[in-house]
Amino acid sequence: MRENLKPVYSRSVVEFVAVANEFCKYVERADELQGGDLLKILQRILPMMYIKASLLPAVQPYFDDGNEKFVTEARWEQARALLCRKFGTADDYIEVFDIRAAEEGSALVASISENMADIYQDIKDFLLLYQTGSQEVMNDAVWECRLNFESLWGQKLVNSLRAIHSFIYSGEEIQAVEKEKDGNGNKRV
Repeated sequence: MRENLKPVYSRSVVEFVAVANEFCKYVERADELQGGDLLKILQRILPMMYIKASLLPAVQPYFDDGNEKFVTEARWEQARALLCRKFGTADDYIEVFDIRAAEEGSALVASISENMADIYQDIKDFLLLYQTGSQEVMNDAVWECRLNFESLWGQKLVNSLRAIHSFIYSGEEIQAVEKEKDGNGNKRV
């Protein structure tokens, strides 16, 4: 089978599917792991996922309508809350593109758990569409995944990886956080 005739079965797509499955597996089984262990797993999976996503073929969509979504807001919130509990004090990090912003006090606080839940939502939707076996649906799943990687979750992935790296090599231990954040970043009691 020639790759240019069936890009949904190309090596780059199949390899992305494999690493995407691993990522989703660890998010879905996060309750079975210690937070530090999960961060170390993400430290290894995220770079692979980034590389494989960057190699997805540029395909054109078959359908005019958007792809079906499977990960609901409630499921997203479950994943985010679980990851937030696991990551504890490692979850929040300062998001700075310009160091002067931090010095001026306008730096933003970001969350690894929220970024991972956002990535999980897109990746899980992609995988469920890809598993349909319909080449047209699979094609549109690849198209949307590449588009979302380029414009949304690729940046969240690298930002989170920077924070994960910093925490792992800081020598700090994860501490539980008494208050949990909601999906808007507000603290809950």
